[in-house]
Amino acid sequence: MTFSNETPPVPEFRQADAAGTPPRTALVAGASGIAGSALVDLLTAQGWSVLALSRTPVAARPGVIPVGADLRSVESLREALAGHQPTHVFFTAWLRQATEAENILVNSAMVRDLLTALADAPVQHVALMTGLKQYLGPFEAYGQGEVPDTPFHEDEPRLSVENFYYAQEDELWAAARARGFTWSVHRAHTVIGHAVGNAMNMGLTLAVYAAICRELDRPFIFPGSETQWNGVTDMTDAGLLAGQMVWAATTPAAADTAFNIVNGDTFRWRWLWPRLAAYFGVEPEGFVDTPRPLETQMTDGQPVWDRIVATHGLVEADLGRLASWWHSDADLGRTMEVFADMGRSRAAGFTGYRNTEQAFLELFDRYRAERLVP
Repeated sequence: MTFSNETPPVPEFRQADAAGTPPRTALVAGASGIAGSALVDLLTAQGWSVLALSRTPVAARPGVIPVGADLRSVESLREALAGHQPTHVFFTAWLRQATEAENILVNSAMVRDLLTALADAPVQHVALMTGLKQYLGPFEAYGQGEVPDTPFHEDEPRLSVENFYYAQEDELWAAARARGFTWSVHRAHTVIGHAVGNAMNMGLTLAVYAAICRELDRPFIFPGSETQWNGVTDMTDAGLLAGQMVWAATTPAAADTAFNIVNGDTFRWRWLWPRLAAYFGVEPEGFVDTPRPLETQMTDGQPVWDRIVATHGLVEADLGRLASWWHSDADLGRTMEVFADMGRSRAAGFTGYRNTEQAFLELFDRYRAERLVP
């Protein structure tokens, strides 16, 4: 599959607004994930009706209708969504595959099939969450070749390697051109937020890692590269990401645009790491000589976690549902500087900001309150 560097299409027509302000119904695909959960919380707080779509339905609550469906099956989606009339779609789901060719096939099809299943719905806007692999390349070619200079800007041309983000965008743009809804793309960087069982969850991963270090009386060792330890970086809080997605879906000036979405502060891990360690009462240890990946450090993790769960009465015993060692290793092991520019979003009117250290500490507080970590 090849990808175009052409400017994304702008739909030639728009669905007419009904008189007054019609009720708005949001469909959140990936509603149980980090970004999806934050979207469901924000939308319900703002008074939207929310269709929470996930393979395993989320719990029902006021304003939220759980929808169980397989995004890999257009038939499953059509059956589950029959009779529902969403006006806005927020797509935050992805399924990791063994190769990038498979990632492209599966993840682009999920976007296409969902929009196909909604062919008769009054969709006005579709917001797609992607990430900074837009600029860094897919896992198979991560950081290889001509990576743009930091900070990354949205008008950078696509890299000359296949990438499932590009395929998802192409599906979105084709549907927007054909059906006349507006769209937005949201490129986040290392999202932290509340979720369990998520494949890319650095916040919960580091909390679990710290708990195991404390149990074993080990130092809280930074697992990544010298570049990440000393270099400038940034992150994305899930609540801020949700805010930008809802803003873009309801703001004419943001229509048909791709936006970076990061917290708005930058930091160095050599500064933040000791602060995270202090929260958990463990001794921090920085980069020394070579990366020390979590997947290597935590080979004995499950038996230790079993002991921690029993001692503290925690509610989740499966370490694999809490910690995604591979993902945090990939992010923290990068050998290039990574941070993104927010100028386009600010110029269009989105001025949201989140302090990254505070985002981590508040997330840790929540996980402790829910007895997911001690």
